[in-house]
Amino acid sequence: MEMDAKYVHTNLVAENWRKLARFYEEVFGCTPVPPERKLAGRWLEDGTGVAGAQIRGIHLRLPGYGEQGPTLEVFQYSPQEDRAETAVNRPGFAHLAFAVSDVRVAREAVIAAGGGTVGKVVTLEVAGAGKVTFAYVTDPEGNVVELQHWTRDA
Repeated sequence: MEMDAKYVHTNLVAENWRKLARFYEEVFGCTPVPPERKLAGRWLEDGTGVAGAQIRGIHLRLPGYGEQGPTLEVFQYSPQEDRAETAVNRPGFAHLAFAVSDVRVAREAVIAAGGGTVGKVVTLEVAGAGKVTFAYVTDPEGNVVELQHWTRDA
């Protein structure tokens, strides 16, 4: 069966949603999409399977796609589970990726804003696609973000 689908958002569960949202606004140029969410009720418990669930947060418009582009939904749950250790090779969603004009400069901006590093800056040739420079970093809460810059083959 074919489905008529359109990508809408990715949810990022935060320990401190305001601080994490501010990081994505300041470092990557994401913009808030009001209203702020403050959600609770039986419907939320039923939908999430989390007893007593309460959510606070906001959607951030991702850069580069205009007013109708996808969002990063930054939510903070109560109650909240403990965070698993950061790992780029854990099965499931691994990272967010942003195209940047200079990976090294962007990496330093992430670090200056409270983020961290995962590996080194790497450049490699991808046959038929061009050259990519990339680095994995983390936001202030340990979520992995890829910074990448492509130089395409002519």
